Amino acid sequence: MSEDVKELPISVEEGWKNKRTQSTLPEVYRSVRIPKTGSWIKKFLAFAGPGYLVAVGYMDPGNWATDIAGGSLFGYTLLSVILLSNLMAILLQALAGKLGIVTGRDLAQACRDHYSKPVAMGLWILCELAIAACDLAEVIGSAIALNLLFGIPLKYGVIITALDVLVVLLLQNKGFRFIETLVIVLIVTIGGCFATEMFLSKPDVGGILKGFVPSTEIISNPTKLYIAIGILGATVMPHNLYLHSSIVQTRKYQQTSLGKRQAIKYATWDSTIALFFALFINAAILILSSATFHKAGLTEVADINDAYHLLTPILGTTIGSILFGVALLASGQNSTLTGTLAGQIVMEGFLNIRLPAWLRRLITRLIAIVPAVIVTGLYGESGTAQLLILSQVILSLQLSFAVVPLIKFTSDKKKMGEFANPLWLKILAWIVAIVIICLNVYLLIRTFFG
Repeated sequence: MSEDVKELPISVEEGWKNKRTQSTLPEVYRSVRIPKTGSWIKKFLAFAGPGYLVAVGYMDPGNWATDIAGGSLFGYTLLSVILLSNLMAILLQALAGKLGIVTGRDLAQACRDHYSKPVAMGLWILCELAIAACDLAEVIGSAIALNLLFGIPLKYGVIITALDVLVVLLLQNKGFRFIETLVIVLIVTIGGCFATEMFLSKPDVGGILKGFVPSTEIISNPTKLYIAIGILGATVMPHNLYLHSSIVQTRKYQQTSLGKRQAIKYATWDSTIALFFALFINAAILILSSATFHKAGLTEVADINDAYHLLTPILGTTIGSILFGVALLASGQNSTLTGTLAGQIVMEGFLNIRLPAWLRRLITRLIAIVPAVIVTGLYGESGTAQLLILSQVILSLQLSFAVVPLIKFTSDKKKMGEFANPLWLKILAWIVAIVIICLNVYLLIRTFFG
């Protein structure tokens, strides 16, 4: 055990001392070697990967409906909200990565160590609900894509998406780099589809640039504010904070002050660059919606199915709808893969239980698959649309319960030592937390009380 770990006050944080034997995802823990010599590029590439798994959650099907609605209703105006949401995400993910690297504990384990058992259990239940909600949106998104592209009924499409468990098992047995490679390939596929869509839709470049500048009208217009909060709620995902704090530990960095500082730097670069890809894709969805639906006077398009069917007549080619469907399928499959990993991390971290890898993943998948199958079987497309809305509300509710502990832990010198957040970062992080809390409370009030 390194000197950094010995310095932790065991009387205060007893659980943190056993990090070597209690890591989540033990089959891939510290499995990716980091070169001790060579250029900084070589070292950065060794760290690159976890950020892209995190970025997947910021471009999942739950984001699509809010981006499509924002673009069709208000044109390019809400691009500034997507940018602001991504900047918040970059900050929070950097803190999550730092927590995992410095302490060797992911956010779920940190909560279990720090809080009383009843509080930790409450946080675990909330987190499981959020992951199930997020997974639900991803499963439904994949099922909708299969239905649109191949005519597969929704309930069978939902069942087919459960097969990603087998893919995760296969790839993780081959090494964590295989999972990262698959995720990056799917992200590139999504990006390529939307780059082509943007070329076909010929958006207004001046309007795009203007849209990235915040407008006071977003706050003064209740409808704009509501959709803006929906974009924020769908962008900043709570399960990504748990995921990132664990998967950064797949890197075998040196357990010294210098080694950890280097790991924090490269992990932050990794997640920041990856989240800019997510920014491009989210912005591209809104830009496509604006350049097609809003421009054509179709200001009430908010449904993924409607968007798919309307793209062909507006763009004048079937390739537009096909690329949209392919991107949706890639997004859904990518998100279910990383969601399964997040579910595994949360279950292990909060409960400190060790189950076979296949059983852990099966449980996390069933939590989302079962309600999705039931609803799609009973209510069809209308039911899945309502489920998507409900999933985003649940995510908004849980977000604060992940953000607040994360900022608290990374600002605590007893846990972080010399790596604790400096004053300027504490202030900035708490401002972000307060903004998120206030906006999500407003969203929940609007959702339940109109």
